[in-house]
Amino acid sequence: MTVTGWLQTLLFFVLVLALTKPVGAWLFRVFEADTQPLPRVLGPIERALLRLCGVRREHEQTWVQYTVALLAFSLLGVVILYALQRLQHVLPLNPRGLPAVGPELAFNTAASFVANTNWQSYAGESTMSYATQMVGLTWQNFVSAASGLGVALALARGLTRRPGPEGRKTLGNFWVDLVRGTLYVLLPLSFVAALFFVSQGVLQNLAPYHELTTVEGVKQTLAFGPVASQEAIKMLGTNGGGFFNANSAHPFENPTPLTNLLQMLLIFLLPAGLTHTYGKMTGDTKQGWVLFAAMSVLFLVGAAASYAAESQSNPALASAQVLQHGNLEGKEARFGVAASTLFATVTTDASCGAVNAMHDSFTALGGLVPLVNMQLGEVIFGGVGAGLYGILVMAVLAVFIAGLMVGRTPEFLGKKIEAREMKLAMLYVLVFPLAILGLSAVGVVLPQGTSSLNNAGPHGLSEILYAFTSGVANNGSAFAGLNANTPFWNIGLGVSMLAGRFLMMVPVMALAGSLVGKKVVAPGPGTFPTEGVLFTGLLVSVVLIVGALTFFPALSLGPIVEHFLGAAGKVY
Repeated sequence: MTVTGWLQTLLFFVLVLALTKPVGAWLFRVFEADTQPLPRVLGPIERALLRLCGVRREHEQTWVQYTVALLAFSLLGVVILYALQRLQHVLPLNPRGLPAVGPELAFNTAASFVANTNWQSYAGESTMSYATQMVGLTWQNFVSAASGLGVALALARGLTRRPGPEGRKTLGNFWVDLVRGTLYVLLPLSFVAALFFVSQGVLQNLAPYHELTTVEGVKQTLAFGPVASQEAIKMLGTNGGGFFNANSAHPFENPTPLTNLLQMLLIFLLPAGLTHTYGKMTGDTKQGWVLFAAMSVLFLVGAAASYAAESQSNPALASAQVLQHGNLEGKEARFGVAASTLFATVTTDASCGAVNAMHDSFTALGGLVPLVNMQLGEVIFGGVGAGLYGILVMAVLAVFIAGLMVGRTPEFLGKKIEAREMKLAMLYVLVFPLAILGLSAVGVVLPQGTSSLNNAGPHGLSEILYAFTSGVANNGSAFAGLNANTPFWNIGLGVSMLAGRFLMMVPVMALAGSLVGKKVVAPGPGTFPTEGVLFTGLLVSVVLIVGALTFFPALSLGPIVEHFLGAAGKVY
């Protein structure tokens, strides 16, 4: 560990903190103000798109209508993306003449990108045509992120709105939120980011691949393509799927330390900004800063733990008396340990999944950090939208626990949290570990699961656990020692990604629908304040306890026991 390494983390956090308020204010104006930004430029485009789709901006939806629209749109996205992959061999923009993607892999990829996971069981540069990359994958990068934004705003509206006239209980309009999120937020920011990436050396072209001969006389294929445009939205939308198999470790995707910093900032930009948006929606920005503080504590602890673990020598090489300066296996020399561990922490905190180092090569404790980040429930900033609604569900649980402590019906923003709200919150909480642990158990028991492992013992278990955790958490990163391009893993991970996305969104929408109709009561002497340090501590504790109690037994058999075995000189 070095002072420079710690300063990198500090600089990154200061930049995130500085951007949170202006980004949050921009998002509030886009979704909640009467007039959106740049009304003369983007306003006509928004109105034309909504008119084309037959949507009226003033027509709002109940939670059921909003959810049905979301699910129908997502199902259509799966079908279209699956068809694009299966037909890419007859479609244009395929200079390599790549064949159709196989049915299991096409299902896995369609489910992955629609679920905002972007798990990749394939090498992008040798599997997907330019048309599939641009029309299919990049399109889903935009709309899946915009859909997550909509769900987060719907829950925030459920908490902050008063019952409407004639008992109406509406949460906005999914189609309006989708168009505004894409048009006013994702497209402009991605355009600017893509231009910056191109200026730094990231590829952006439609040129055919180049066949080269190395100085050793070996033939090598140099892949080209529309990389910068996908790179920008992959980070901004917390998608993570790379044009190249090496993802952000590839110099054509992430050539410099400056692009590395910008990519991390893009990952946290919208999730952090949404906390301030939520604060403005409540009328008390302290409410948003409490969420930001809780997320920041968890992020900083994870970043410090990861950096400390990877700064240690690899036990296998240490036993062979090899001189080391930290665990550099699987890391790019141009980034080093500090930037690699910070990137790994950021990408698993925010369910992005992009990587600039191979997590499978991390030490046991270094690999434990990204695994725990995901298992805490996608609440440490989290994905675009998903982080906000995840932490708000945890806040509902924290308020309920606080209410039990003082012997009073718990209240959140003046709305009573009763049996129905707690059942929905617990359903959200329980779906997550049930899917991860249940599917991991199947993967460990069946030979179709274990036959893909390249490692035995606890590390092999960690690879299986990481894969399903990444899928259900809609992260997309992987312990690369697992060969996931088999029928079992393609189908199993595809199901896990859809479950982790939509089986958790539905309880969130139902919770929003239950809260929006509740009357607001004035705070009393027993009301637990939700805007101070005490609530921040309670919220962090609830997040840790829920994750620790659920996943600790599995973790103790994987990375934790691997660490102790490595310390004893037994390396698998």
